[in-house]
Amino acid sequence: MFQFIQQQNDLAVLLSQMEQCSTYALDTEFIKVDTLYPKLGVCQINLNGHVSLLDGATLDLSHFWQKVFNAQQNIFHACSEDIDLIYHYADQKPLKNIFDTQVAMAFLGHGLQVSYQNALKTCLNIDIEKDQTRSDWLARPLTEKQMCYAANDVLYLVQLADALKNDLQRRGQYNYVLEDCQNLTKEIAMETPLPELYTNIGNYRHTRRELMQLQQLSIWRDQITKAMNQPRSFILKNTTMLDLVEKNPHNNFQLAQIKEIRPNVVREHGRTILDLLKFLPPEDDWPLKMARPVKSNSKEVAPKVDALIDDIVMQTGIPKEVLLRKKWLNAIYEHVVFHLPEQELPSYLLGWRYDVLTEPLIALLQQDAEYLATQMKISR
Repeated sequence: MFQFIQQQNDLAVLLSQMEQCSTYALDTEFIKVDTLYPKLGVCQINLNGHVSLLDGATLDLSHFWQKVFNAQQNIFHACSEDIDLIYHYADQKPLKNIFDTQVAMAFLGHGLQVSYQNALKTCLNIDIEKDQTRSDWLARPLTEKQMCYAANDVLYLVQLADALKNDLQRRGQYNYVLEDCQNLTKEIAMETPLPELYTNIGNYRHTRRELMQLQQLSIWRDQITKAMNQPRSFILKNTTMLDLVEKNPHNNFQLAQIKEIRPNVVREHGRTILDLLKFLPPEDDWPLKMARPVKSNSKEVAPKVDALIDDIVMQTGIPKEVLLRKKWLNAIYEHVVFHLPEQELPSYLLGWRYDVLTEPLIALLQQDAEYLATQMKISR
């Protein structure tokens, strides 16, 4: 049913076999409990119906990763964490040749987060066990149950992908899915620039001073977690950072009262955190206030926006949650109000969605630009 590869010479045989095949079905099993970066336990590959489990603890997989990047297509289900792991181990990005069966299921109306187990049951009437999800994939030897579980994750993946591709091609949506998969892997590859990390934590309610404090804290947290290979939450959770800037402690006693701050963080980094809150650059260098999200259109345009989106859903057969995310819609609002270049819109909106959704929506919202600007309460 499968082979467990732990020796480099056995991997060399597999690499040679990969030369004869252009499409791979892949999955990974890893541990990411007390580290920032994942620790690979097993990488599974289905090659022409034969499943191999690669021992991530013993093998040098550098040539394997290169073949993955050079493949015609790599099939995954719910690829986000796998892709992030591959970027880390391969030290290369982005991976553009992905077909994600979870993304495909979403286009076909099965929801955004359908599990692999449910996808197999729905599309192929195949039942698999998912009882080893929280296994220790770094322990050796692996149990027979662990290896069977890992093998099952790719054993039926090509069959599932083929069924989904057929449905998508009949609907004329296969290339849409490929494009969304490419945008997803590009999105995972993108790192927020250090000075902008605070924008993932702060909001329009924060003062410029608080945003400056968040900026300093977020840069420091990012640097120390990467240096120590620890999860960000082990140093400061986002909610803890928000509590820090809102309560602005002045000593270690006050610092210890902050929401969910760890005692060891107070001991080891308390002085640094207090200094980051206290010593700020000149006010001219503080971030601008963040814009209030748009929550509504004028009474005249709001129904037109809803009707436009509903019409596109009807015409394309693409579920609304796939067609347009809230953050994409807000990006279109900001584009209209602030007259931003179209190139700054999310890449999802500039491909197949542009003609059917983005351009008509921009044209409609431009009729409401003055009202939207008032609603956003732009203040700088």
